[in-house]
Amino acid sequence: MKLRVLGCSGGIGGRHLRTTSLLVDHDILIDAGTGVADLSIAELAAIDHVFLTHTHLDHIASLPLMIDTVADRRSEPLTIYGTEAVLTILRNHIFNWAIWPDFAEVPSVDKPFMRYQAIELGKSTTIDGRNITALPVEHTVPAVGYHVASGAASLVFSGDTGICSAFWRAVNRISDLKHLIIECAFSNREQQLAIVSKHLCPNMLAAELQKLERECDIYITHLKPGQIELTMEEIEQCLGDFKPMMLQNNQVFEF
Repeated sequence: MKLRVLGCSGGIGGRHLRTTSLLVDHDILIDAGTGVADLSIAELAAIDHVFLTHTHLDHIASLPLMIDTVADRRSEPLTIYGTEAVLTILRNHIFNWAIWPDFAEVPSVDKPFMRYQAIELGKSTTIDGRNITALPVEHTVPAVGYHVASGAASLVFSGDTGICSAFWRAVNRISDLKHLIIECAFSNREQQLAIVSKHLCPNMLAAELQKLERECDIYITHLKPGQIELTMEEIEQCLGDFKPMMLQNNQVFEF
């Protein structure tokens, strides 16, 4: 199983900053931020499944355009996975004819360009032997993280989250955990903003990682563009024993 990072920034600006999107093998997308736009049309058309952590714009910005771009190249609808709360927000606020056409009924209800598939926390979705399971997180809107399992090893992606003991309890039950991608959106000087927006800063992440009971590689995602160096310095100071690494665009994980 292969996961390629298309975007992992908390914002845009500069040649290499793309917002959150992860490509699993060639056909599964986890979130659809601006990183998706770097794929070729053929690569976009090969994606059959999109799993959303939540509906904030940096995680779904490319989804409407992606569907529009490849609809004429597909014979089956693109499947959008999310909790019922996430899918309801998409229906009401994105694919609502005011912001974007409702591709769940275009060109017809019987043969749409996309379809919704509700998922539940803790229940796995299996696609050609690959298991993807939604994990609990705590954010300002309905949100989940994901456990991606190949059968040989597992990767966990937190998506956006603040303090959440339930997330760590779920992670600690994964016996073959190899990689953990965890957010740290703010520097310590903006800890109050992190608390209010239900994100993490280095001090908060250090406290959260004390709940981790598994040995794994740890990667930091969702850094704000203007605070990358500062935040990573603070992470080194707070989390040196965990040896965290900064997630990079086009990084590839095999597990």
